[in-house]
Amino acid sequence: MILTYLRERRSWILLFVCLQLLFLVIAFLDAAIPFHSILYVVLISTIVFVFFVVFRYNKETSFYKKLVEWDQNLNGTGFAKPDSPYEHIVASTLTEQADMLKRTATTNRTLLEQEQDDLLSWIHEVKTPLTAMHLMMERLEDSGVKASLKYEWLRIHLLLDQQLHQKRMTFIENDVYMENIDLESLLFQEIKPLQSWCIQKGIGFDLQLNVSDIQTDVKWLAFSIRQIITNAVKYSESSDILIKSFREHEQVKLEIQDFGRGIDPRDLPRIFDKGFTSTTYHQDNASTGMGLYLTKKAADALHITIDVQSAVGEGTRFILTFPMKNDFVKIMST
Repeated sequence: MILTYLRERRSWILLFVCLQLLFLVIAFLDAAIPFHSILYVVLISTIVFVFFVVFRYNKETSFYKKLVEWDQNLNGTGFAKPDSPYEHIVASTLTEQADMLKRTATTNRTLLEQEQDDLLSWIHEVKTPLTAMHLMMERLEDSGVKASLKYEWLRIHLLLDQQLHQKRMTFIENDVYMENIDLESLLFQEIKPLQSWCIQKGIGFDLQLNVSDIQTDVKWLAFSIRQIITNAVKYSESSDILIKSFREHEQVKLEIQDFGRGIDPRDLPRIFDKGFTSTTYHQDNASTGMGLYLTKKAADALHITIDVQSAVGEGTRFILTFPMKNDFVKIMST
């Protein structure tokens, strides 16, 4: 800040130095003027000038020091009280800009919340005819048509569910409720809607649950498992999906392993990126690239770590590690 102030005032400092040099040159050239007297005056004026610069530095920079430390919270406050006319101009301009930005932010937030509320309302309304369609499909006698319709219905249902949770993700910290849940019941609940799709692809589930009682948020855990299992079914053919739970180092782990096409090693670090699909199967238009991104966001909110192991042509294993009970204090405080 000192160097900045000196650079800001360098024209005035150079003027003072030039004037002092001018006095010395005049005294040197004019023998009638006592040189030592002028030198004494120059020395005294220089000392006074230095003290003056130090005084003005403390006075003139206090406002700008506070301005640098300003938290920019759009309140238009937080900086020092202006003293000079220029400081008043700066403070007035910042206050007006902060007020304008605050009004704009409030308006945009209101519009965004309204848009989100409308979308959530629309999603819930669409679920009603979807339920009716599912009941109508159950009455069909042609098994081939019935299976095809159920698959397309399931795709719509899963996309709507994904969109619903994507909109809720913004407020997930207000939507977490930790409770004891039965993992086995939750898994059966998520596998059942996929039954006809799995039969069509010749896929079964092998559950080996050594630990069933866990503490977490049932809604967001169900959503995360739903995304992982759906991907496992989608990218597998005529093979079982292995799901097992166990306790390791006082932490519960849940493994979901398929034996499908697997993930290319170069894609593995990016599978949780928003919108990322695949570099190997880039022509796969059915993938949105949002499922695993939202899964990771939900898992982070629940302090669940996700590790992924995969090999092309051999399948993929997702390992969910739940936090220890002592860590729930951190979750509830965030």
